[in-house]
Amino acid sequence: MGSKRRQPSLSQLRAFAAVAEHLHFRDAAAAIGMSQPALSGAVSALEETLGVTLLERTTRKVLLSPAGERLAVRAKAVLDAVGALLEEAEAVRAPFTGALRLGVIPTVAPYLLPTVLRLVHERYPALDLQVHEEQTASLVDGLHTGRLDLLLLAVPLGVPGIAELPLFDEDFVLVTPLDHRLGGREGIPREALKELNLLLLDEGHCLRDQALEICREAGREDAPVTTTAAGLSTLVQLVAGGLGCTLLPRTALKLETTRSSGLLTGSFAHPAPARRIALAMRTGAARGAEYAELAAALREAMAPLPVRVLGAPS
Repeated sequence: MGSKRRQPSLSQLRAFAAVAEHLHFRDAAAAIGMSQPALSGAVSALEETLGVTLLERTTRKVLLSPAGERLAVRAKAVLDAVGALLEEAEAVRAPFTGALRLGVIPTVAPYLLPTVLRLVHERYPALDLQVHEEQTASLVDGLHTGRLDLLLLAVPLGVPGIAELPLFDEDFVLVTPLDHRLGGREGIPREALKELNLLLLDEGHCLRDQALEICREAGREDAPVTTTAAGLSTLVQLVAGGLGCTLLPRTALKLETTRSSGLLTGSFAHPAPARRIALAMRTGAARGAEYAELAAALREAMAPLPVRVLGAPS
């Protein structure tokens, strides 16, 4: 193996990048707060370290050599990367700053995002919240690959490497057409689901899987699917049109049922079928303490919603 090559310093790269940008020693020195002799010395030292002539010096102006043209691009990329590293370190030192890429499932996003966004705006104004609405499988993949930082979705996921921060439980209610025998009733037994024409969301939605599981628990073996929909709004319109009944989480009820007068809602006997909503993060995430604090703030903010807020996991 040959002898270890010397490494250029950041100040040398910074000096060269400034000269490459301004093509003038005085202007470049002023731009980075360096004296002109120091700037010239730093560029010369960089040329010596790299063994390459970067500048063509004449009495009138500064020109980049062909090698200098190529290496100026590299120098800028190195300095940009160092800047990004410092920004990341600042985000670690100062919680709730920088970008937070939050993934949310479609059956949560319209009903909980107003509360989430209001909380972030009021309590964490320096946080750059970026929201991605996707189905569960895509969100989990995004968390594993690092495309997403945090998820807001129904649990349990049962996925290795993902830690869950439970927020609340919410009951499902039965939404029926106006003329349905169970419309508006309270204390509906789960067994009633065995006889219903139940409309469900398309494949891939966790709410569909939850509804099917509730039906299985009620003793229904077949998959009660004749018509499906891509979203809860469409599902509710199908119910209003008399095509069947559906299950809605309580947080969706107000927004979805006020759009149509052709609906009634019924509640199940205790214990009602329910779902649990949580934040999910990579196990051992560097910002884990920050996410736990955010979960606590969200539990507090969601208390007015028609849910049962959960305590922090011990």
